[in-house]
Amino acid sequence: MRRFDLGPLLKIMNPQLRPSLPEDREFLFRLYASTREHELRAFGWPPAQQEAFLRMQFNAQQQWYAATYSTAESQIIEQDRAPIGRIIVQREAAIWRLVDISLLPEHRGRGIGGELIRALIKECAASGAVLQLQVVNTNPAQRLYSRLGFIKTGEDPIYTQMELRPQKAESGSTQ
Repeated sequence: MRRFDLGPLLKIMNPQLRPSLPEDREFLFRLYASTREHELRAFGWPPAQQEAFLRMQFNAQQQWYAATYSTAESQIIEQDRAPIGRIIVQREAAIWRLVDISLLPEHRGRGIGGELIRALIKECAASGAVLQLQVVNTNPAQRLYSRLGFIKTGEDPIYTQMELRPQKAESGSTQ
């Protein structure tokens, strides 16, 4: 298992990474649901209908990730031994993909995700690979990715594709 080189800020925050296990499924569902909460509120559905829809979408996402990114490393982000998020990274010789990074709402905006991404950027730059990601067009994390040096390489009605080349990764990792 790979471990990111956690910088000084992360050492203070003390998040830990561990492999995702089958028993994490309910946590992962709760995490996924938290990322869709704002979007679903607009539909006005009753809680049971929201949960059924979210479970269907979550299962589809899990199946997609397993089929498309079968060699990706899926890790749980923990703080004080409690799960607070996840990160999935696929590493290939020339291209690494940040498949997913999510944190529970109460842990967002504290710099944890940014620092984990900076550590990944540093590791990716050392390998000489390009780091790619795809983000939902309405996700405010796009601003973070841009600040870290990612450039937009494509867009469709739902997603924006971004990448960070090694020379940019080196300067982006120190911000």
